[in-house]
Amino acid sequence: MQTNFTLAQLADPDIQEANDILRACVHCGFCTATCPTYVTLGDELDSPRGRIYQIKDMLENEKPAPAKVVKHIDRCLSCLSCMTTCPSGVHYMHLVDHARAYIEETHTRSLKDRFLREVLGAVLPNRILLRLALVGAWIAKPLGPLLGLIDKRFAAMLKLAPGAPPKPSPVDTPQVFPATGPAKLRVALLNGCAQPVLQPHVNEATVRLLTRLGVEVVVADGAGCCGALVHHMGKTKRSHAQAAANIRAWMAVHREDPLDAVIINASGCGTTVKDYGYMFRNDPELAEDAKTISGLTRDITEFVDQWGLLPVDAGAALTEKPVVAYHSACSMQHGQKITHAPKSLLKKAGFTVKEPLEGHLCCGSAGTYNIMQPEIATKLRDRKVANIEKTGADVIAAGNIGCITQIAGAAKTPIAHSVELLDWATGGPIPPALEAVSASASRP
Repeated sequence: MQTNFTLAQLADPDIQEANDILRACVHCGFCTATCPTYVTLGDELDSPRGRIYQIKDMLENEKPAPAKVVKHIDRCLSCLSCMTTCPSGVHYMHLVDHARAYIEETHTRSLKDRFLREVLGAVLPNRILLRLALVGAWIAKPLGPLLGLIDKRFAAMLKLAPGAPPKPSPVDTPQVFPATGPAKLRVALLNGCAQPVLQPHVNEATVRLLTRLGVEVVVADGAGCCGALVHHMGKTKRSHAQAAANIRAWMAVHREDPLDAVIINASGCGTTVKDYGYMFRNDPELAEDAKTISGLTRDITEFVDQWGLLPVDAGAALTEKPVVAYHSACSMQHGQKITHAPKSLLKKAGFTVKEPLEGHLCCGSAGTYNIMQPEIATKLRDRKVANIEKTGADVIAAGNIGCITQIAGAAKTPIAHSVELLDWATGGPIPPALEAVSASASRP
C-alpha cells in the first residue's frame, strides 16, 4: 500500500511503525473471509482491509478521528484472525492499537460512552471494585430490561454478570508455592484481575497442576492486571502503568532467583504480556526488562507441553473421561499462535477432543466487546455455541476467562478451563462446572 506521510510525521516512532505496517498491505482481501465482523455484517468498512484504509487516511491527514471511523474501529474485536490469514504479514494488532490510542486523544465521545468506558476501565481491572460491582449487579438484575431501554449496553453488562461472586481464593495473594518433591522449574504466575473474582478455581487448578508436576510457583508482590483491557480502549498511559508494575514485580523475583517462565492462564492476558517488549521498546528504563519478561511468558498449556511435564500415565486418576469440545480463543490461536499444545495435552490426559466447525471465528467476548457491542457479540456467540453443540461433547474446554464467560451464557454444555481438566486428570478435584452437572444428574 502506498503511503504519504511527511518526513516530520515519520520522525514519530509510532507513525514510522504504522507506516511500515500499512506499506506491507497488498489489498488482497484474504482477511475479509475470516473477519468476524465482515462475515456478520458484510460491510467492507468492517473488514480489516477497510479499517486499514480508514486508519491510513486518519493518520496521514492528522485530523481528529471522525465519528464514522470511530464506529468501525470500535466494531473491531481485535481477534487477530486477519493476521493468521494475511499472506503479507501485516501486523494489524499494532496498527489498530495505535489507531485506538489516536482516537482516544482526538475524538470526543458522547457523555454516555465516556461514562461507560471509564466505569469498565476502572472496575474490571480492580478486584475489590469488581467484587462490589458484581454484588450490585446481582441485586440489580431484575432491572435489566428497564436499563435496556436506556442503553442496550447496560442490559448486556447486567446479563453477563454472574450471581454473587465466590469468596476470594487464598492462592491469589503474594506467596510461594513449593513443588511437590524436588523442584524441576521455577515460575511466576499472573493471577490477573477479573479471573480471581469470577472463577478463582482456575488459578487454584493451575497452582495444583504445576506444583504436582514439580514446579515452584511464585505469586509476585506488586503484579496485577496485565493492562490489556484499557490498552484496547486506547488508554495507553493507564495500560503502560499496569504493565510496568508487572514488569518490575516479576523482574524483582527473576533477579532474586531466575525464573524459567512467567505463566499466564488467560490467553487474552498472554497476548498482551508477550507484547510488553514492543510496548516498551522506546522506554529507556524498562525496554530491556520488558523484552526479558515477554521472552519468558508462556501460556500454561504451552509451558507444560514445552517442558514435557505431563506424565505418561496422565489421566490414570479418571474413571470416566468426557468427550471435550476444544474452543481455541482468538488470543490463543491468532494472538499467540498456540494451536497444538492444548489439544495435545487434553488427549494425553485421556480425553477425546473434538474441534468445532468455524473454530477460527471469534465467540464475541473480546474483553469488553460483549458489553460495548452487544448485538454483534450475541450473533457471534450464538454462531459459536451452535457449532460447539453440534460436536455432541460432554464438556467444552477453553483457555480464556472471557470466552468461558461468554460461551457459558448460551451453551447447554458445561464449560471449563483446559487447566481444570488437566488438573482433574492428574489427581485434582472435578471442575466445578462438571461437578454441578454431576450433582444435578444424581438428583432423583
